[in-house]
Amino acid sequence: MSDRRLPSSPGFWRSPLRGPWFTSVLGLVLLAGITVLFVTGLVSYAAYNPGLTPVNDQTPGKGILGFYLFDWPTRPRWLYRLTQGVHVTLGITLIPVLLAKLWSVVPRLFALPPARSLTHALERISLLLLVGGGLFEFVTGVLNVQLDYVFPGSFYPLHFYGAWVFFAAFAVHVALKLPTALRHVRRARGADGEPTPKREEGDLVSPRPDPPSVSRRGALWLVGGGSLLLFATTAGRSFDGPLRQTALLAPHGGADPGTGPGGFQINKTAAYAGIDAAETSEEAWRLVVTGRTGTVRLGRADLLRLPLHSSALPIACVEGWSTSDQWWRGVRLSDLAALVGYGDADGVPDVLVESLQRHGAFRRAGLRANQVRDPLSLLALYVNGEDLTPDHGYPARVIVPAAPGVLNTKWVARLTFGAL
Repeated sequence: MSDRRLPSSPGFWRSPLRGPWFTSVLGLVLLAGITVLFVTGLVSYAAYNPGLTPVNDQTPGKGILGFYLFDWPTRPRWLYRLTQGVHVTLGITLIPVLLAKLWSVVPRLFALPPARSLTHALERISLLLLVGGGLFEFVTGVLNVQLDYVFPGSFYPLHFYGAWVFFAAFAVHVALKLPTALRHVRRARGADGEPTPKREEGDLVSPRPDPPSVSRRGALWLVGGGSLLLFATTAGRSFDGPLRQTALLAPHGGADPGTGPGGFQINKTAAYAGIDAAETSEEAWRLVVTGRTGTVRLGRADLLRLPLHSSALPIACVEGWSTSDQWWRGVRLSDLAALVGYGDADGVPDVLVESLQRHGAFRRAGLRANQVRDPLSLLALYVNGEDLTPDHGYPARVIVPAAPGVLNTKWVARLTFGAL
C-alpha cells in the first residue's frame, strides 16, 4: 500500500477539482492563447530588424531560428502598436490560466514510475520543458513589462531562445494530448452538469477526494475572473487619457509626461540618457549626415530651411505601452538621404542612426530601406505644433510608422546612409 504522505501517492492529492475535464479546458484555452503569444512574439522580434548587424541584432548566432525574419512593413502605421499590445496584454491575462493549469497537473510531476513506455517518457520530458519554459517566459516577460531588468544577460536573447524551447515542448505536448483533451471536454455529464470521469491509471482524479467547496465550473469562473481583472488593470497602458490610469499593475510608460503638446508617454528621460543641455543647444548641436557623396553638417536652422512634412504617428514600446497618434513635423528621411547622393533613381539604402544618449540600449539603431523610403518617416523637429521637449528628443528625433519605439531614436546626432 502506498504512503499517502508522499506526493508520489495518488492519495496525497485530495482536491476534488482536479480531473481530466478541468485540465483539458484550461489546456485548450492555453493552446489558443500561447499560439497567439508565440506568433506576436516572433513578429515583435522581426520588427526590431535583427538582421541589421551589429547594431540591432540582439541574438547573435540564432542561425536557422531566424528563418521568419523579413523587412518589417511600415503600414498600417499602428501595426506594432497592435501586435505588441496584444502580446503583452494577452500574456499577462493568461497568467491565472497558466497557474491553474500547472496546479491541475502537479500530481503528474511526482508520478512513479518516471516512464512506463517510450511515449510516456517523451511526454514526461516535454512536460518538464513545458513547465520550466512556460514559467521562464512568463516571469521574464512580466519583469520586462515592469521595467525590472534583473536578468543574467540581455532580455532579448534570453526571451527569444526561451520561447523556442518552450514552444517546441508545447508543440510536442499538444500533439500527444490534444485528441485526449478534446475527448475529455466532450465527455457526457452527470445530472448536476459536472463531468463524471472514471478513474484510470495515472489519471488526475483523486481516489479519496476531500468534500468539494466549489464546483469545477465555479473554479473555471474564478480563473476567468482573475484573468479579466488582470486584463482590466493592464490594457489601459495602450491608450492615452484617463484610461491609462486603469493600468494599475503595469508602468504607465516611464516618467510622468506632464501636460501640453509634449504631454504623452516617455520611456527614458533626457536626464536618464545622460543628455547634456549644452550639447543640444541650437548653437552647439549639428546633425552629421553621411552617404555616397560625402558628409554634410546641418544645424537646426539649416533643417528648418528644408521642406518640412507632417505625420500623425503613435509610439509603441516593447513593454506593451503605446500612445495615440501625435502630430510630428520635420524633414523626411528620404530627403536627407538625397542630400548625400541617394535619389529616387539610385534607391534609398538602410541607415544607421546614432544618438547623443550615453546610457541605455540602442544608442545606435538601424532602419531598413523601406522604412527610410516611407514618406511618413521623419527626422522630427516638432510635435503637436511645438518644439520637441528635451525628454522627447530635442533637438531632433526619428519617427517611423509601425516601428518599435526604441527604433524611433531620440537626440539624433548622426545619420549614416548605406552603412549597413
